[in-house]
Formats: sequence, C-alpha cells, structure tokens
Amino acid sequence: MALSEIESFLEMMAAEKGSSQNTLSSYQTDLEQFTDYSELSAIKQITADVICRFIWHLHEQKYAPKTLARKLSAIREFCKFLYSEKIIDTNPAAEILTPKQEHLLPKFLTTEEIKNLIDTAKQKQDYRWHRVAVMIELMYATGLRVSELVCLPENAINYNKGLITVFGKGSKERVVPIAKEAMKCVMEYAAYREDFIKKNSSSPWLFPSLSAADGHFTRNAFLKDLKTLAVDCGIYPAKISPHVLRHSFATHLINNDADLRSVQKMLGHENIITTEIYTHITSQKLQNIVQTKHPLAKMAERIKDEQKN
Repeated sequence: MALSEIESFLEMMAAEKGSSQNTLSSYQTDLEQFTDYSELSAIKQITADVICRFIWHLHEQKYAPKTLARKLSAIREFCKFLYSEKIIDTNPAAEILTPKQEHLLPKFLTTEEIKNLIDTAKQKQDYRWHRVAVMIELMYATGLRVSELVCLPENAINYNKGLITVFGKGSKERVVPIAKEAMKCVMEYAAYREDFIKKNSSSPWLFPSLSAADGHFTRNAFLKDLKTLAVDCGIYPAKISPHVLRHSFATHLINNDADLRSVQKMLGHENIITTEIYTHITSQKLQNIVQTKHPLAKMAERIKDEQKN
C-alpha cells in the first residue's frame, strides 16, 4: 500500500524542499516501516488511531524518544502532502503530539583530546592515517557535519581567503572561515591526495577513495577510524564520533565568548534554538567557576582545612 504515494512524496521533498539524499532515505525507511506495520489496503484508511498504534508499537519495542519523534515527523510530512494533494480529505496526523524527548547536553572532547587524536594519526606510517588527521582537524576547525565533510568538493576551499563553501541540509549554501593551522594542514595533504585516486583518473572530492562506491571517503569509514584512534589515545571509544567533533567545535567557540549568531551560521542551523543548547554547557562552566572561585567557596575550603587540623 502507498508505495506510489511515497515515491511522489519523496519526489516533492527533493524538488520543492531540496531535501538531501540522507533525509529522503530516512523518510522512505520510516514510511515503509509504517505502511508495512499498518497493513492497510488503501491510503485513505490512515487514521490518527492507526498512527498512534504504530508509535505505541515502536515505544514497546524500546525505540528512543528521539527516534519516535523522527518517525512521527516523517508521517506528519507525508500526511500533510496527501492532504494538500487532495488524496485524503483530512490530515490524520495534525493533532498527534510529539513524544516527550530527553534534552541531553551534547558530548564534546577537550582540546587536549582532539590534539592527541590528530598527533596519534600523524605519527602512523600509513598516509591513510595522515588523511584522517586532516579530516579531524578540518572538522574541528569548521564544525562541518560528517556528511558535508566526506562529500566536500576539492574546489570548495578558497585557499587565498581561508574560506570553505558548504552545501548543507536542503542544499543550503554557507561560507565558513578556516583557521590558518587547519588550512596549512589541508594544503600539505594536497601533495599526496592523488594517492587515493585511481591511476589516469581524476576526482572532484577533497577526500577521494579508491574503493568506496561514491568515490569519496565514507562516513562509516571515518567513524571506524575515529574509534580506532580513540583506543590508541586511551579515550573511551563510546565517547567519540564525528558529531562529537562538531559539538566540540561549537562548545569551545561558545566557551571562548564567540557570538551565538556567528556559531549558528557556521554550523548551518536554521533555528538559533538548536544552537542555544551549547549555552547550557557554558552555564555549567560558569557554575563550576562560581563553586570553585567565589570567595565564599574559598572560605568554605579554608574552614574544612582548619577543621581537619
């Protein structure tokens, strides 16, 4: 049921809203899971009750609230499309509430941990690891999403101005400055970039791959290499991922008094509310400062010491 309608919906999302291939794939997976579970014979049989039963089924299967919210969002967009195209008479998803989500603070690494990852990769004999070091440094310097990093065209970098042009979610363009050290690192990498391109061939990607089907380094390969480096550095592997590098970029900028709007633009966040989560980390930092640096805190420590003696 609804396979043709799903295809039409995905075509609309690509053409009118500029959704990325990753977003379209997620929508397709979520909607096919919904229609497979519902076992309805016609698209008009979708009701609020059917949607709620599906979400409750996923809840019982221990799906995370964030995942439930994403799947419900896909169904909402689909139903909105069906209603706008007059395929259904009413929108059954309009009044369904989003499952409550936990607001967890993003994980991030210290500058020392990031430096350790880069240095460890550079110390390896294989040039493949030197490339990984460049990718870590570039991601930490710019806050790119991992999908943006691996799909980065070679001509996206303006070496003269120290800028990088990125096409993010929804094919929206943004320009991000690159720190001089990261730029130097990328320029040095350019000398051996051809080692990752087949002989007598060329590649548009900054990080080409000899084996990947898409012709460029993959997200999964980058994640695997990060985990390997984490073990080598004595960092708990579960603590690290490409997204953690992006979080680290934003967190360290905010903690060093960067303007929130500027960070929002560099991250490519459509809504500043998404960026504001990093101010919670800053708030925690300020709390720690108050607890340790305030005169009353020092007085309490002195009293404790006197009592011990």
